[in-house]
Amino acid sequence: MKRISILLGLGLLFSCSPLKEKVGQSAIVFTNVNIVDVRNGTILEKQQVVTDSGRIKSIQQSIANLEDYGTLIAGDGKFLIPGLAEMHAHIPQPPTSEERIEETLFLYLSNGITTIRGMLGHPSHLVLRDKSKKGKILSPRIFTSSPSLNGNSVPTKEEAIEKITAYKKEGYDFLKIHPGIQLGVFDQVVQTANDVGIPFAGHVPVAVGIRHALKSKYAAIDHVDGFLEGLVPESRKVDPTKNGFFGFDFTPLADPSNMDELVQLAKENEVWIVPTQSLFERWFAPIGSDELLQQPEMKYMPASTLADWKKRKDEYTGKDTNFDPQQWEQFTAIRRALIKKLQDHGHGMLLGSDAPQLFNVPGFSIHHEIEGMHTAGLSPLEILQSGTLNPAIFFGMEGTFGEVKEGQAADMVLLHSNPLENIAAFKEISGVMVQGKWLSQEMITKKLEEIAKNAIGN
Repeated sequence: MKRISILLGLGLLFSCSPLKEKVGQSAIVFTNVNIVDVRNGTILEKQQVVTDSGRIKSIQQSIANLEDYGTLIAGDGKFLIPGLAEMHAHIPQPPTSEERIEETLFLYLSNGITTIRGMLGHPSHLVLRDKSKKGKILSPRIFTSSPSLNGNSVPTKEEAIEKITAYKKEGYDFLKIHPGIQLGVFDQVVQTANDVGIPFAGHVPVAVGIRHALKSKYAAIDHVDGFLEGLVPESRKVDPTKNGFFGFDFTPLADPSNMDELVQLAKENEVWIVPTQSLFERWFAPIGSDELLQQPEMKYMPASTLADWKKRKDEYTGKDTNFDPQQWEQFTAIRRALIKKLQDHGHGMLLGSDAPQLFNVPGFSIHHEIEGMHTAGLSPLEILQSGTLNPAIFFGMEGTFGEVKEGQAADMVLLHSNPLENIAAFKEISGVMVQGKWLSQEMITKKLEEIAKNAIGN
């Protein structure tokens, strides 16, 4: 009996001993990689990052028996950052083909963008969002606005109530505000949005004005819209409808000393800002359309789209227009000063370029935006935060994505060099992981070649 008891005891001892956790062949490990901490800008060197089932499972200094893991990605000398968010994106809609829609989503991914905030919603985007969540399509995480709320779509308070109630029920993530809404209708939009519990964001209608817009607590104001107009002293008695392209015509009247008041209002009312500065340094800028057409990323856009972009840009800034390059210099200097002040003293910045828009190719335009924000005075870390941590906070999903941390979504970008030392590193991509799927540099290159081929003649 004593012998049997001893054997039983040994059996229990061994059965309760911790066994080596079985490693699935679906696991992907980044080995000896440098992790960029987006909160404080420190670098965690030579880490082993284990991902599986779409999540970051562990981050360790060393792992025994690496050969047991399904896929190893050499991270020696490379830098791992969270996937970027394009916070002013556009997703094509029918009658655009499914193939072209999926190509557009891939263009975002190819540049390290694993989250997009769609800014002109359509019922088909709700379907895409669901497919993306379930991993049925290769796509960034999608947040989508409602269809446009503007002076034509909501001319009355009654229509505003009806549409907003419907958009909330249909499941859109937020409302998209466009120009043309009258003040009384806008206030009804705000009241109804608050009543049903759906955020609103986008443009600032002229009849509303930046001060009222900020006090109405937009979730985010895009394009820094309305701010330049808000710098014009009331004593000037301007006609607000004569403001031109995002206030360009009021540039000589703007008083920079009014910036602090507007920035403080943004902070007090917790309004995020999406600059889309690349629009004002490419579309509405002295650079010529023919020069922009020569840029390498243009080959991924259909020829018909490029022809339309050229036509529209020439109508705004071509030789036969009244576009004034000297006034543009003053205009863009004011915008840069606003962006810097909003970063330093406002509520927060979100990375967004407005793509596809004139000469802003999806994915590629985010790098032009990064350059624009850097020129405005933001540090590489601040820019990185605007495209990672800040969007997660904005969507109430801090802890779900936006950082390279255990338990977070396996949405990451592997870079060849440190982006905190040189913003050019954001373009030097070794590969992208989205929902735990690894897109190697070779795979990305091959797919981009297919997209360029398909664009010819379209």
